[in-house]
Amino acid sequence: MTEATITTQPSTPPAVTPALPVRLPPTPPIPRFLQGLGFSFSRKWTISQIARRYGDIFTMRIPVFGRTVIVTEPALAKQVFMANTDDVGNILPNLSRVLGSGSVFALDGTDHRLRRKLLTPPLHGKSIKNYESIFEEETLREAASWPEGQPFETLEPMMRITLNAILRAVFGADGAHLDELRRIIPPWVTLGSRLAVLPMPSRTYGPFSPWGRLAAYRRQYDEVIGRLIDAVAADPNLDARDDVLALLLRSTYEDGSTMSRQDVGDELLTLLAAGHETTAATMGWAFERISRHPDVLAKLAAEADTDGNEYRQAAILEVQRSRTIIDFAGRHVHAPTFELGEWVIPRGYSILVAISQMHGRPADFPDPERFDPERFIGERPPTFAHIPFGGGTRRCVGATFANVEMDVVLRTVLRHFMIESTTAPGEKAHFRGVAHTPKDGGRIVVHRRRPVG
Repeated sequence: MTEATITTQPSTPPAVTPALPVRLPPTPPIPRFLQGLGFSFSRKWTISQIARRYGDIFTMRIPVFGRTVIVTEPALAKQVFMANTDDVGNILPNLSRVLGSGSVFALDGTDHRLRRKLLTPPLHGKSIKNYESIFEEETLREAASWPEGQPFETLEPMMRITLNAILRAVFGADGAHLDELRRIIPPWVTLGSRLAVLPMPSRTYGPFSPWGRLAAYRRQYDEVIGRLIDAVAADPNLDARDDVLALLLRSTYEDGSTMSRQDVGDELLTLLAAGHETTAATMGWAFERISRHPDVLAKLAAEADTDGNEYRQAAILEVQRSRTIIDFAGRHVHAPTFELGEWVIPRGYSILVAISQMHGRPADFPDPERFDPERFIGERPPTFAHIPFGGGTRRCVGATFANVEMDVVLRTVLRHFMIESTTAPGEKAHFRGVAHTPKDGGRIVVHRRRPVG
């Protein structure tokens, strides 16, 4: 080969798409302070009022997220969720502030994709089938003490069922270590949910401050998790175990590396925290809703005695629509500009998809205030009109786990109890910082079903 043949011209740098002129959606003429106040303390109402006047997309200045575009229309939501992750990525800040830097909530781009690939097997397919008996056992254990013929709250029992189920699914067995986590996780979740929507201080301000108490819970959690990781890693039967922790410890990335202990701890905390409160809240609303709709309750009770679950699945989807637990999914604009419909959003802006607002769109859900599971039987609403688990690459990785758990819990309760219908007004929503739960705890009255013969 001659010298001439190896001489090359200087390479031409790749073309850079020029930033488009910024064109922001309208901003309501409301003082920034009032926008922030309304969003912080009554954001569903605030967003619905602004959307009524300004349409499907508008701009706000809100606490924590700053300059933010609010989206309330499925086609625009699809555009956000399906965007290139280099252009529109993980919203900042996010729940990783309380869950840890190793949580899937903290990751973006390739790191996020690879982590989800590790998390998918334990939470889908064959693994889920192995957990169904756990869901049923925990429901029966909790329901054994339910009073007959008098009102009681279902939210707290559902919290215990879902926490115990996720603990057993994650760690594969019961024991003293799990008792410690049962003591630590509930108050941590309650406190963390409230702090997650507030600006994060640079220090904790001592052990008696909210952030100091959260840090103390985290230290206790890390100590327990460290012992559990050591025990599972040393198990001679590790390769045969099918619990989430064992699967994570055996998993490897594409380059052969494994998750660090800190990342495993953060990821397990994410599953324990995010995996039980939202599911329990949905179940609390499910009992609140079906007890007020006797026709729905009768169909569910009849189906529970069969192997079918079409109507039960439809009812769960309608609960998620009509009583949305997590009302926003967010992204952050990384590209110089991002085209969203007719608008052009500049780098640094947040985009929040108002899930609750979209779930109440008359165009997709006629008479949206009506509770009607039939909406989800046969021809269903458009995919991005109903997104209780978010959408795109950041859709909740535990969605399948949660869906199967809700199905089994509801079926088990209906097979063992008769739920009284009521004409009482529907319960109002209570905002816990992240999730919206029934204000009175999803109260119902039950009677045990007696065996025939």
